[in-house]
Amino acid sequence: MINKKNLWFLTLFSLILVLSVYYITMPSELLLTNSSNYINTDKDSEDTKNSDNIETTVKESSVITALKIANEEEVQEELDALKLVLSDNKSTANEKNEAFDKMKNINELKTEEENIVKKIKEKFELDSFVKIEGNNVKVVINLDKHDKKIANNIMRTVQENFDTAVYVTVEFKS
Repeated sequence: MINKKNLWFLTLFSLILVLSVYYITMPSELLLTNSSNYINTDKDSEDTKNSDNIETTVKESSVITALKIANEEEVQEELDALKLVLSDNKSTANEKNEAFDKMKNINELKTEEENIVKKIKEKFELDSFVKIEGNNVKVVINLDKHDKKIANNIMRTVQENFDTAVYVTVEFKS
């Protein structure tokens, strides 16, 4: 049975998730046209006549963001299922131990993925998405051109984090 605290958490988390997905999928033209309403339109003002209109744009990688959101949803669903096993009174001690070990493993993988993303950002100044599944490490880089040298250096950087050999794939998307 779900208590009130869990129900509120799930409700608020769902609301935040829906709003985040809506914001990410919102057309950028809508954001630009709405922001123009806040510009000072007084043409007689001295400040307006002397200042240059500078337009700032922020480029956000929708591919990387979409991959991160999809991965986060998948991980959250798995963690929720494992939490249900842990909180279920009918679960055996072995089932609870296995669920706890899986949760621990998921958290360790998330930490390792975040460390690799951080290293790639620091070393190559590139936005990336990393997914570790067993001995396979998938790296998606936000870059228009496909550069073998960068891919090779990223593979070496990723391999440095592991004691055993892993299969690293690097994919370039923009």
